[in-house]
Amino acid sequence: MNKYPEKTCHIDRLVTHPKLVAAVLDGQKTQQRRDGVYAYPGETFELEGTAFIVTALERQSLGEMTDADAKAEGYPNLDAYKDVILRMHAGMTWNNDSLVWVHSFKRND
Repeated sequence: MNKYPEKTCHIDRLVTHPKLVAAVLDGQKTQQRRDGVYAYPGETFELEGTAFIVTALERQSLGEMTDADAKAEGYPNLDAYKDVILRMHAGMTWNNDSLVWVHSFKRND
């Protein structure tokens, strides 16, 4: 039995922005935070012909994020990550209690 909730979106929508795709392909991005579940551990996806495997799926509050988490998202630090997220989502405020799903992945060689 799966310990995770039902998916809210298809795995192919996990990483879509061209800059983020490039960061994944360069090995700079190994996590993607989403409001819902896009993939389960063990599932694979492709970006520009390169295969990746989801290695973990965890629930985390925004307040638990660290600079290391922001780096895994492909940003230099947490402040840069927050800035981009808030600009991408007009009207959003950073709420430390907001929960997100952290999808971790690696190249599937």
